[in-house]
Amino acid sequence: MADPSTIYRLAVLCALCAASVWGAQCPVLECWFVQEKAGARGGGFPAAMTQEKSLMIVSRESEQPAPPHSDGVQPNRVYQVTDAGGSLCRSSLRSVEGAVEKPQCEINPFLPQPALVQWAAPLTSVALSPAHLQADWLSASLQGLDGRLVLSNVMRVPTGTNQATVVLSVFSRTPVLRSRLDAPVLLDCGFWAWPGWPLAGSGFAVEWRYQHRGEGRLLLAYDGKGDRLDESREERAGLDVEAVHRTGNASLSLERAEVRHAGTYICTVYLPYILAQVAMELEIIEPPTLTLSPSPVWAVSGQSVSVQCEASGFYPLALELDWEYQSVGGSSSLPLPGGDAARLSGHRQGGAGTFSQSSRLELGAADLGALG
Repeated sequence: MADPSTIYRLAVLCALCAASVWGAQCPVLECWFVQEKAGARGGGFPAAMTQEKSLMIVSRESEQPAPPHSDGVQPNRVYQVTDAGGSLCRSSLRSVEGAVEKPQCEINPFLPQPALVQWAAPLTSVALSPAHLQADWLSASLQGLDGRLVLSNVMRVPTGTNQATVVLSVFSRTPVLRSRLDAPVLLDCGFWAWPGWPLAGSGFAVEWRYQHRGEGRLLLAYDGKGDRLDESREERAGLDVEAVHRTGNASLSLERAEVRHAGTYICTVYLPYILAQVAMELEIIEPPTLTLSPSPVWAVSGQSVSVQCEASGFYPLALELDWEYQSVGGSSSLPLPGGDAARLSGHRQGGAGTFSQSSRLELGAADLGALG
């Protein structure tokens, strides 16, 4: 296989070419700058946080436009951001002037440090930290309009300035993904690295983790520097290694969606000393199969009839069963007389994780008479 670092340099160039289609206009992003309150930590309690209004004036070139008038924003929280990859220039991050709905943005201080996981450890095998790390570092987490994008950036800010440069950007266009059972699933994750960073050619690593109801596990990890795929912990989960190197496409594929796949997926990309990650939700939605018994329903005048509706193979648990009827030759359904007296069974969960539930209805002579 070709030298991984060479492939990675090519991938960065390809990402730069593709960035031109993301939209020519870069926005001014309204953000909150959130950090720990000085001297607030201690006593085992969570640290108190402070938040300040902030602006990111984004451009793809190092020459920045003049700062706009910014009510309530301190000058030291107005950042001139150079984003050569254009990730901050996507259309879902541009709101209409005066609109109530705006992209969500939070900026936090960031501390570069060597990664502790084994698949990213080779990125920082040298004991001494490079001089390029001597600067202020920030991370920015953003969510686009209509839930179409989640984005995480790491930015370098030379000390004493507000001139930020995006060094790493990780993003997903599937913040919430819904799937039927047994369907193939593709959880989108891409990344871009600034080619002007001195460590840009030193490799990368990709990690996918799963979380649900307080429990988490590693799904898959890839060491891009050594071209080694850690043994996947999830059966039938895959990563297109060639696409990762070529275009920064680190999407995770699941061959067949199962109930146990519902939950939160976290895509993390490591560069030497820095990392960024995005989270996305996978929802499994499977409609029920309905069975009516008896079918057809025969009724004799003056006698009652017992009817049961079985809903099986559905997910998630929430389900509402209503009784309706349609007269012979009719084109619309009407509420069935006495339907509100139906008796519901408890939920039953099958081996595949889906649920079943039944509704039983006794139709008396008066109810049948109302049907004509």
